Amino acid sequence: MIASLIRRLISDRTGNILMLAAASMPILIGAAGLATDTVQWTLWKRQVQRQADSAALAGAYAVAQGFSASDSATADINRMALVGLSQSPLIENAPTVGNFAGNAKAVRVVLQTRGELPFSKLLGVKTPTLIGEATAAVVSEGEYCVVSLENTTATGITLQGSASVGLGCGIITNSRASNAVYSGGSSNVAATPVAAVGGLQASANYVSPTTLMPYSIPQSDPFATLPVPSPTSCAGKVNVNPNSSRTISPGCYAGFDIKGTASLEPGIYYVDGSSFSVGSQAVLNGAGVTIILTSSSATTNPSSIATVDINGGATLNLSAPDSGTYAGMLFYQDRRALDSGANKINGNASSAFQGAFYFPSQAVEFSGTSGMSTDCVKLVSRRVTFIGNSSIVNNCPSYIPKITGTRIRLVG
Repeated sequence: MIASLIRRLISDRTGNILMLAAASMPILIGAAGLATDTVQWTLWKRQVQRQADSAALAGAYAVAQGFSASDSATADINRMALVGLSQSPLIENAPTVGNFAGNAKAVRVVLQTRGELPFSKLLGVKTPTLIGEATAAVVSEGEYCVVSLENTTATGITLQGSASVGLGCGIITNSRASNAVYSGGSSNVAATPVAAVGGLQASANYVSPTTLMPYSIPQSDPFATLPVPSPTSCAGKVNVNPNSSRTISPGCYAGFDIKGTASLEPGIYYVDGSSFSVGSQAVLNGAGVTIILTSSSATTNPSSIATVDINGGATLNLSAPDSGTYAGMLFYQDRRALDSGANKINGNASSAFQGAFYFPSQAVEFSGTSGMSTDCVKLVSRRVTFIGNSSIVNNCPSYIPKITGTRIRLVG
């Protein structure tokens, strides 16, 4: 009887699953705990890295606009607060390590955090310190041939009427308007890119390969280092009557009124407190010239600074000098001018321009004509309006200054 009972017990398999489950339960619990800790650890790692990226970008944006990188990065860290930090953030401008070490336009942020992982804590395992490190910098990107320095909510660049504007480069404005570049009427615009500090509205007037880049960082004045004009010993006004011709030497003059044919010898021409006017039937030639619109009383009377008025029927062949202080500069208006003057630059199909137009404080109206040669024109003004046909292929000789755009990017 006893032997039979023992045999039945030995052969009985009831309860095996329960025993196996009990034996494997620690393994299952351990796997679940480790999985939970791993997910939490990965989440914290991503959060601290995202916070470092955001802070570095905020610091770089501050640098681009002349503010404190440390203050902006710190404010961004405090605002996001994705994870608690185990020590104070490290914020460097310029970084001390990496490819951008010593670069004053770069910002490096290092964040550290440590949290308790539930399962690891039960096992007595210390959680490793998580580090998020990022470097952002103001970098050069793209090339522009039209820059509007307007920094209010006024429209910076206007393309209107039947303007057909083909630009082999980009256009940018510092305008903060909701639509900082207006392209209306039957205008047709091709530019890469069209950028603005404010917003940009899509329009059928933009044709391929035009790309829109709203909410860009402000473009600095590319010619801000040019010296303030100081004309002296100015002669009287230059008058060239219809059906007459005259060769003019460099110097300072109390205005220009050209209705006939004029030839400018190479050099710098100061226009003192009046207009540089070219009539509809005039012919104006000049190689290696810079025309500076200013006033000998600009300090006390900035409203007296000269403007330019070039009629659409005029024939102009003008190019900038290839050396010297004003290398590449064709027209330069004194930056002390008030935002009240009107400047018009036109020309007929036989006209040709090569050089930069610089009107940092006033608006410019640029009207091209089909056939006009504007292979190399750099236009910097407070505001600019295009009327007519303009095709700028941006194929410039080396002495014409490049206008390079800037972007904020994570670089490490």
